[in-house]
Amino acid sequence: MSATVAGFSRRVGSLRAERRWALWSAYVSLIFAAVVMLTPPLYMLMTALKPSAEIADLGGNPWIVRSPTLANFAEILGNPMFRGFFYNSMKVTVCVVILTMLISVPAAFALSRMRFPGSQFLATGVFLTYLVPDTLLFIPLYQIVGSLGLLNSTWGLVVIYPTLTVPFCTWIMIGYFASIPKELDEAALIDGAGWLQMLARIFIPVALPGIIAATIFAFTVSWAAFVYPTAFITRPDEMPLTIGVVSQLIRGDTFAWGQLMAGALLAALPPVVVYAFLMDYYVAGLTAGATKG
Repeated sequence: MSATVAGFSRRVGSLRAERRWALWSAYVSLIFAAVVMLTPPLYMLMTALKPSAEIADLGGNPWIVRSPTLANFAEILGNPMFRGFFYNSMKVTVCVVILTMLISVPAAFALSRMRFPGSQFLATGVFLTYLVPDTLLFIPLYQIVGSLGLLNSTWGLVVIYPTLTVPFCTWIMIGYFASIPKELDEAALIDGAGWLQMLARIFIPVALPGIIAATIFAFTVSWAAFVYPTAFITRPDEMPLTIGVVSQLIRGDTFAWGQLMAGALLAALPPVVVYAFLMDYYVAGLTAGATKG
């Protein structure tokens, strides 16, 4: 009896040790990841709060702000060109998100619930198109956009960004729609509902977390894209925020570091706000899309 109790105590002690070790490992990993991820934006913030003379002083500590100022942010926000960049980014992002949802939601519903010959092959092909690197696509897309007369226009970006957003958003929604019980389809069909009625009245409300996750992804890709606008737009009045700040604040070998960092922080603010409020929906949508279907 005593041997049994001693063995049980050893097992309990080993389990506690393993849990303690796993907990400490998780904390160390999270701290390391936080340091790696937060160091660049923190350095950007420190630089944006410095006057130009302090930034040019290479003898000072780059992590210490001796004379904090908001002049860099004020100059960026007061620049009409910067406001134009922001408007262009918002216009492109809103249009791309709407277009992506109008395409990906019905496509995912058809591929996941309306079984037809080749549906599984087509669903796999939709996702595989997302894996093609951007750097391989912008050359043929440049010719296509040029033939449409949309070079140096934000509407050209509205046309090509869905090539990045639609495949992945469709894949997310396929997994989410596939996780919904089929009894809902049968009940709706018995009641005389059509496929569009089923999509609008049943599947969209039930799959709202997945739709929000896809919307956040489309928003992030559209807002943060850099390769395509760099290749397709050279006119400052048509530039989005991601390339406008860089192209207009770098003149030859002269870098306006304070304004560059302030502009980069302001450009990164909208996605941060979106993720802060909708992170739970994003995680839920990605989890369902990755494990179902």
